[in-house]
Amino acid sequence: MTHKFFSSINRLLPDRFRPIIAAILSLVMVVTSGFWWFPVLAQKINGVPGSPSSTITVSGEQLPPPSTKFGGVINRGVQDSKPFWPPRVVPPKGAPNVLLIMTDDSGFGVPSTFGGVIPTPALDRVANNGLRYTNFNSTALCSPTRAALITGRNHHSVGFGVISEQSTGYPGYNSIIPREKATIGKILKDNGYSTSWFGKDHNTPAFQASQAGPFEQWPTGMGFDYFYGFVGGDTSQWQPNLFRNTTPIYPYLGKSNWNLTTAQADDAIQYMNRVNAVAPDQPFFVYYVPGGTHAPHHPTPEWIEKIHNMHLFDEGWNELRQTIFENQKKLGVIPQNAKLTPWPDDLLKQWDTLSADDKKMFIHQAEVFAAYVAYTDHEIGRVIQSVEDMGKLDNTLIVYINGDNGTSAEGTLIGTPNEVASFNGVNVPVEDQLKNFYDVWGSDQTYPHMSVDWSWAFDTPFSWTKQVASHFGGVRQGMAISWPEMIKDKGGIRNQFHHVIDIVPTILDVTGISAPEIVDGIPQKPIEGVSLAYTFDPKNANAPSPHKTQYFEMMGDHALYHEGWIASTKVMRPPWEIVKIVDQQTSDYPWELYDLTNDWTQFEDVAAKNPEKLKELQAMFWKEAEKYQVLPLDNTVATRLVAPRPSLSAGRNVFTYSGEITGTPNGDAPSILNASYNFKAEVDVPAGGGDGMIVTQGGRFGGYGFYLLKGKPVFLWNLVDLERPRWEGKEAISPGKHTLEFDFKYDGLGAGTLAFNSMSGIGRSGTGLLKVDGQTVATQTMERSIPLILQWDENFDVGADTGTPVDDQDYQIPFQFNGKLDKLTLTINRPQLSPEDIKKLETAQRNNRVSE
Repeated sequence: MTHKFFSSINRLLPDRFRPIIAAILSLVMVVTSGFWWFPVLAQKINGVPGSPSSTITVSGEQLPPPSTKFGGVINRGVQDSKPFWPPRVVPPKGAPNVLLIMTDDSGFGVPSTFGGVIPTPALDRVANNGLRYTNFNSTALCSPTRAALITGRNHHSVGFGVISEQSTGYPGYNSIIPREKATIGKILKDNGYSTSWFGKDHNTPAFQASQAGPFEQWPTGMGFDYFYGFVGGDTSQWQPNLFRNTTPIYPYLGKSNWNLTTAQADDAIQYMNRVNAVAPDQPFFVYYVPGGTHAPHHPTPEWIEKIHNMHLFDEGWNELRQTIFENQKKLGVIPQNAKLTPWPDDLLKQWDTLSADDKKMFIHQAEVFAAYVAYTDHEIGRVIQSVEDMGKLDNTLIVYINGDNGTSAEGTLIGTPNEVASFNGVNVPVEDQLKNFYDVWGSDQTYPHMSVDWSWAFDTPFSWTKQVASHFGGVRQGMAISWPEMIKDKGGIRNQFHHVIDIVPTILDVTGISAPEIVDGIPQKPIEGVSLAYTFDPKNANAPSPHKTQYFEMMGDHALYHEGWIASTKVMRPPWEIVKIVDQQTSDYPWELYDLTNDWTQFEDVAAKNPEKLKELQAMFWKEAEKYQVLPLDNTVATRLVAPRPSLSAGRNVFTYSGEITGTPNGDAPSILNASYNFKAEVDVPAGGGDGMIVTQGGRFGGYGFYLLKGKPVFLWNLVDLERPRWEGKEAISPGKHTLEFDFKYDGLGAGTLAFNSMSGIGRSGTGLLKVDGQTVATQTMERSIPLILQWDENFDVGADTGTPVDDQDYQIPFQFNGKLDKLTLTINRPQLSPEDIKKLETAQRNNRVSE
């Protein structure tokens, strides 16, 4: 009874029996592992068996593969014994290197490769040396797409119904990739590949992102030998929250021109060269996912100047759509009969109605975004060139996906110099943008994002943007694939429907590696995507896609694609209204229907003409939703950011620290938002006077800090870089032991109101008292507070400050405390709703539903 026999039987059985067969197989492997002749263990060894240079290609059903039985001779003396080295695992002969590239927040109409006006020569190069895919789709949001991409399963199937920062306690939404659904990194690593990950992670749960671990859900715990990048959804490219493997690093300190976009390419090139020098015959898998072009848009000044001099956006967003649309037809990346979806005049302004000041600011926003696109693509080009320089381009599969979702509309209708402000419902008027931020837009003094209108235009020819799963503006990504040794139809175009879950089976297909049945002793669930390698053959240029059905869902918005039709719910919340609460059941959303065989862009809703087809697809959606852990549907957005979830701080209200402890991410740090709190620091001030940080969370674009500044105690709130309420003692503290205290009494009802679809309890006023040795030295009422989230790429730091200062005028990082921090105690008192409060909120909620 061999492993292949079990495997064959397993594939014929229904899904519910596969774990049983896998468990039996696991037991058989254990029982027979001592017998060198067991078929799985007796795989062919290449070279002289037992020699240091011997290798083996494993069947791959069980990962990691069982140890090879010792084949030498052991007697009492070494003279009478024979050594035997276990063979090194290598992939199948001829297996290609794999370079998997994906950019961020970039819609179909952004790159020149798919009709955009922004030059993307690296993507052009891959397309011209291989194939362009015009019907490739994502999930509409960052980390869900990434989870699907690296596992070959639907995003809800692997716990990423939304981003980890919005995770909830349901299997489809908990942001934990199950161990029975191993990543492509794990599969390739255990089959002999060198595996590495550069850039954005966002698949590590926010509540497991601290230096206390656990690290199983970090890249190095998911099968990647090496990681260089950031863990969260985005980060400053100038002062990133950066890691090498699981260790924080700060390479930007003292380097004013340092930028992560270039540094990431440098590190990837150095790593590949190092691997190539040490093991030139070992294939590599490089997962290269830069932060560009997710906000903050942080290109270098040179790239901003290059794009500015091209005058790409002077005619405005309406004219830009027409230009992109015409380019797309010339390139053949959309059908000649495709229609440009209408501009949403009920939502967005026509360019010609804007003032001169508005146009000036908006053009600059687009130029900085475009500079970031071009800059990111340029650095990707350097990575691709390094593969050619190593002489390995011909046998390297390059998959370059433009964007993990549509272009982002999270910059609000007018754009913002600070994305953290927009996520807290705060808009910065264009007048203030021009006055205070125009000249520094894109620098480290901003965390910028462009206006929605540009985002809509960059998703041409489709409607809507990132976050919208029901319409192609949110999910259609341009993709190019090259593999010079195998793909001969260079410059070809493929129009078959495919999805990000199809990349893993494609990689397995071309490498000749099987999807494992057992990984780390755990039976694996089936991969849910299908290979698109059939499209590499010119004979299959117009073959039908094997990907027949695909559900879409994101924050309540949902759709079902099936064999050329798509049923889509009507968009009930514009994605730029981040803090809007939709008080309507998702099951009651109205539906639309599109015949994609005749309508490439979802231009005409034909639901009224085809009621039976709509019913058929609606029923299919609910079956798919149940099958892939999509339920329960949840249409909340920003309010999920403050929902309770596991954390190192969960369930605690009192926290104590001593000495210097930096780098605790927001997901594991205590949150003082929408609550009363008390910081009490017992310090020993040195003879020369006290200076340095006691405790801080957040940074330049939103957070707080409690510190000594030239001997004087200061507590400062940075309200998303627009206001900085400040409590400061008038006199310097004398050397010796002192107790410094900041006590804040919050006036609102707290986050509990969100359960009633009311934001009335958050972001309210409060009064703070700054004390030294029990005596009040400053008091002030803060009229408003941050309601939802602090700057997310910063940390909770004690005794020093990492990242950026909460006030650049006061200090620069790391601003280490020069005294001794004996003890810091944080006590949080969160408001509790009274029965009377609950009654009022319920009444208000009922009244809102009636009025709607």
